[in-house]
Amino acid sequence: MFSLMLAGIIGTFNETAINIAISDLINRFAITESTVQWLSSGYLLTLGILVPLSGLLIQWFTTRQLFLASLIISIVGSAIGGMAGSFEILLIGRILQAVGASLLFPLMFNTALIIFPAEKRGSAMSLVTLVFTVGPAIGPTISGLLLDKLSWHWIFWVSLMTLLIALLVGATYIKNVSPITKPRIDLYSLILSTLGFGGVVYAVSTVGESDHGWSNSKVIVSLIVGIIALILFVFRQLNMKEPLMNLRTLKNPMFVIGTLLVFVCMMSEMSAMFILPMFMIRVLEISALKVGLILLPGSILSAVFSPVIGTLFDKFGTKFLVVPGLLLTVASLWFFSSITMASTITLIVILHSCLMIGVLMVWMPSQSNGLNQLPAEMYPDGTAIMTTLQQIAGALGLAVAVSVMTSRVANFMKDVPNPSDPTNTKLALIAGMQNALLFAMLIAVAGLVLGVFVRRVKVAKSDWS
Repeated sequence: MFSLMLAGIIGTFNETAINIAISDLINRFAITESTVQWLSSGYLLTLGILVPLSGLLIQWFTTRQLFLASLIISIVGSAIGGMAGSFEILLIGRILQAVGASLLFPLMFNTALIIFPAEKRGSAMSLVTLVFTVGPAIGPTISGLLLDKLSWHWIFWVSLMTLLIALLVGATYIKNVSPITKPRIDLYSLILSTLGFGGVVYAVSTVGESDHGWSNSKVIVSLIVGIIALILFVFRQLNMKEPLMNLRTLKNPMFVIGTLLVFVCMMSEMSAMFILPMFMIRVLEISALKVGLILLPGSILSAVFSPVIGTLFDKFGTKFLVVPGLLLTVASLWFFSSITMASTITLIVILHSCLMIGVLMVWMPSQSNGLNQLPAEMYPDGTAIMTTLQQIAGALGLAVAVSVMTSRVANFMKDVPNPSDPTNTKLALIAGMQNALLFAMLIAVAGLVLGVFVRRVKVAKSDWS
């Protein structure tokens, strides 16, 4: 688990570490916010497309084979990113990193479900959730330190060196725990999944790249292709004996609610974690190092509270944590949606810490409770679905947030008498960022409605510990 978690933390660290470097990359490569966000949404989209396949690969290859392949691909991607001299090469490195992570995440989930008994699953899932909450949380802090002392290239070199440690430990200790059943891999399902998820996320990501917005022909065509492909994908999965993604898991209501709540958490968190560093660097003109330090307390609290929340879940159940966590998340994002140039560092630290704790209180219990309702033979399917939608949620949340922000910025600048005035540029950015954070809050509100329907799934105790 140490090897899997160390590699997993780097996989999720890579989701947000690049966010601190956004302003540097915009200047370095002379690109826009809508273009640079592909470094994050492209990473998440790749995960979302490949994770369903990974759920099947777990049943085709041994735990060791998948672990080693995952880390080798991630290391190659990190090396390419570290040496990148153009945006295109950097994007290729990011996508390879995501390919490696897509093999790892379902493997980590599935291994934890197999090796821990049911009555300890809350504590086990708190370890896994730690990867998905602490990794993205520490990304900005470490990234800020590296940018202040070195350069953005070192974000990739640090990933590479840490992955090498995980590779050495894993090669020594990881055992094969998953049964090999070799189900048929349906190529048509994989194509439909790629076109579906890829088309929708690409459409949303492209909205902010032109003045036409949603009426842009690229957006319309991509959205139509994506929706049709997803409908065909769902229809095909429901009529196959060995589907790429076993949607029959969705017959379990708590699994559905748990998956949707994780979806909500990922959308809200990724939106906020993309906007906040940009706000502090471009509006408040704070250094990358200071931004990382401002976000550090939230990261530490998330790490400290993760095992505590796992224990509370095992003892008291789901709703005790989920509803208060959603209320805390909504409140944090509501206050964030009113940030201005007068907002203090203390306020940002407190709100970010509350946001991280709120998301943690929802994520781990929802995930564990949902998976607990599935029979053991559906664990690979359940983890694949949950992880896929989680990454798609991150890509969609980030893309919509950037789209909302750029649209508001453009409308603001149309109404000002002197668009070239730097003050107006900052005010436009603030207005755009406020709208993006308000979008994240509305997503969390939708999650709060879902949270009311959460019920605890009771599991039988195992005979071994």
